[in-house]
Amino acid sequence: MNCMDLFNIIKSNGDSAQAAKMSAYMRDQFLFLGIPTPKRKALCRDYFKQEKKKAPVNWDFITSCWEEPYREFQYVAMDYLVLMQKYLISDDVPKIKELAMKKSWWDTIDGLDRVVGNIALVYPEVNQILLAWSKDENLWLRRIAIDHQLTRKDKTDIELMERILVNNLGQSEFFINKAIGWSLRDYSKTNPDWVRNFVKRYQNQLAPLSIKEASKYI
Repeated sequence: MNCMDLFNIIKSNGDSAQAAKMSAYMRDQFLFLGIPTPKRKALCRDYFKQEKKKAPVNWDFITSCWEEPYREFQYVAMDYLVLMQKYLISDDVPKIKELAMKKSWWDTIDGLDRVVGNIALVYPEVNQILLAWSKDENLWLRRIAIDHQLTRKDKTDIELMERILVNNLGQSEFFINKAIGWSLRDYSKTNPDWVRNFVKRYQNQLAPLSIKEASKYI
């Protein structure tokens, strides 16, 4: 099976009624074929199985997925990135940045942040890129920087997290304040005292939404 075969299979499995619901859920910003996640992954299984043996990462495939108008193809690209995570290197981060800045919304960003975070864990030099992203004008790059350490637990770089969070305090942007809250809430499961102290120190600069999210488990 080649790339075009996969694309044709995906496009032939759409459901117009489901597509309308999925598009509405995403505020009608994107076209959908109407393929739910389990079915999408099933349709891609054979193709991914063969592609996994063809390391390194096929960026032409990812780019082709991102250029497709239907949102499911961006999800396919992210599934592929997760599949090929161990082959990603620091030089791939600028390419992921390009993806993050096109057709941007929380659904793709919240998948890309984990991918970038996993790269940074293996290649610490990426931390400086994420620190720069935390001050970027693009809110989606800032969101990736804020949440890239989700689920790291004891491997969390606390100093980096604090610097990134402080760079984003005093914001009115919902997606930034929500991300700050999620980052703190997730880390509170590992180090509740640190999160409690962070909230106390910066409570006058943290948005109520961030404090609410951060305080869920402490």
